[in-house]
Amino acid sequence: MSEHLMMPAVPTTDFGMPRIGLGTYRMQGSKCFGAVTAALDAGYRHVDTALAYENEAEIGRAIEASSVDREQLFLTSKIKGYHDYLRPAKIRHETEQTLIRMGIDRLDLLLVHWWNPQSDMRATFGAMGELVADGLVDHIGVSNFSAAELEAAIAASPVPIATNQVEYHPYVDQTALLACCRQHDVVLTAYSPLAEGAVVNDETLQRIGNRYEKTAAQVALRWSLQQDGVAIIPKSATPQYMEENLAVLDFELTKTEMRQIAELDGPLWYQLNAEGGAIYEFRRMIGPYVPKQIRMRVP
Repeated sequence: MSEHLMMPAVPTTDFGMPRIGLGTYRMQGSKCFGAVTAALDAGYRHVDTALAYENEAEIGRAIEASSVDREQLFLTSKIKGYHDYLRPAKIRHETEQTLIRMGIDRLDLLLVHWWNPQSDMRATFGAMGELVADGLVDHIGVSNFSAAELEAAIAASPVPIATNQVEYHPYVDQTALLACCRQHDVVLTAYSPLAEGAVVNDETLQRIGNRYEKTAAQVALRWSLQQDGVAIIPKSATPQYMEENLAVLDFELTKTEMRQIAELDGPLWYQLNAEGGAIYEFRRMIGPYVPKQIRMRVP
């Protein structure tokens, strides 16, 4: 019996989404096909993609080539958050194209990738609700929504908002947003739960990991999963790391360790982005998008 089959089963949310999934951002072509193939072999049953990732077709081919039955899988994709893409006719068209590219007849979960304030939430989520009614999508949700945007989406949507997918890891404080999600029975799905690899060099996480014979990355993932209402979609193209990312269900962090991890500041970039940090204050003045020329000059 292979090691991953002996691991505890990945828990699911109330709407059936495995709480550990594979992120595929910046994976394309043969790299994406190979990664999804390896992930399915390792035991993953939740795969996350998006129209903007331009890899839906590769994921579909990997699923078709796999021995895993479609009904065992939970597949998520996202509609771009540009104003043109959030119109009802465009939402339906792009969802139908996603299904064609992936070679499936329905999505388990469709998200709005980010919100555009020029768009009409009632029209957007009304159209997504029609996709649910017509059987093209089982569940809908959002991504990169603030607490205020999430509450507005909940009020506008004729069907439940299942999740809000946002960046979340020990270096990004989402306390207020997580509280909002819990209040409305919305799962917070954490992308970049390893801070794009930054957690592996964290001395506190390494020290805690040594107590359980786990890596710093596994401790960071366990920290997320040990919080009620949180799911994770770590990205990896390496089979060894994929299996390690699944192997976080056989230990439990203490309350003290959970608090120590939550208090980590992380590398300079995250400190500058934290509330009150230089970039946070800069964004607050000019809006959410820092010009690329400035981003590239920040360590």
